[in-house]
Amino acid sequence: MSKIMDLQGIKSSVIEIKDLKTWFPIQRGILSKTAGYVRAVDGISLTIGRGEIVGLVGESGCGKSTLGRTIVGLEKAWKGTVFFQGQNLFTLNRRDRRQVTRKLQIIFQDPLSSLNPRMNVFDIVTEGLVEFGMIEGNRDDHAKRLLNEAGLEGDVIFRYPHEFSGGQRQRINIARAISMRPDFIVCDEPVSALDVSVQAQVINLLIDLRDTHNLSYLFISHDLSVVSSIANRVAVMYLGILAEYGSTVDVIDHPMHPYTIALISAVPVPGRDKKKRIVLEGETPSPSAPPPGCRFHTRCPEVMKVCRVKVPSMTRSGTRQVWCHLY
Repeated sequence: MSKIMDLQGIKSSVIEIKDLKTWFPIQRGILSKTAGYVRAVDGISLTIGRGEIVGLVGESGCGKSTLGRTIVGLEKAWKGTVFFQGQNLFTLNRRDRRQVTRKLQIIFQDPLSSLNPRMNVFDIVTEGLVEFGMIEGNRDDHAKRLLNEAGLEGDVIFRYPHEFSGGQRQRINIARAISMRPDFIVCDEPVSALDVSVQAQVINLLIDLRDTHNLSYLFISHDLSVVSSIANRVAVMYLGILAEYGSTVDVIDHPMHPYTIALISAVPVPGRDKKKRIVLEGETPSPSAPPPGCRFHTRCPEVMKVCRVKVPSMTRSGTRQVWCHLY
């Protein structure tokens, strides 16, 4: 199933994220005073090259989807910057931002709720083209071409979302995303709601579209086996921050951070002794009150005294980045 592109084929960066923070205020009382903040994303920095697929993994609630939504403008950043092809998205005026963000698209997790049940496929996949005046020639031809690229027959353009299977609906979502001729797509757990056999088909479709249109993806998932089949690099996220970041081969085959090691040990492998699985104790701390020092120290099997008081700095190991006092 894997068609991973060699890292040497990656050229200039498309997305550069620098110290990005997305906090949500906690408001209480009659006057709705701010009592604190939910630090969903709390200082993320990473770069995605043209034609590259970066996998973002972590437990539910770690901030993966919020990061993706902030990049495309669906959530407002608290601090930090996102550069798209050298342009700071947060300093653009409304008109320029609208034109630039056309090239930033997102594929949502739930293929049914992300489609308007009152719109047929024809309207869904061509709505953006009409809005931005990108229709050249017959609108029907555009709709059929987009559906064919997504692996669907063109004769379904006047059917409605409820008439399709989950895999077909996700292909419609993909067709809608590529209709805007984007350069970058956030794939927010696009296969988690699909059967395993359909997952493989959708993943191969995404890779084929990447090769055809020279796209870049941020592929968000909690399933490391899926990410390992598509991503060039993997970023491991925990409680709003990165724990480890590097090439897929390095991170999956030779994890360094204790959290990454625990995640990989939880992936079922035929023939592997279940006793080797690392079960993390305790609950994930609240993002509104993250622990001091290393945020993983409350659950880490390798915890040291320094972990409880000092935030670990980033350590490089070749092309790998890891945030851990062990290194």
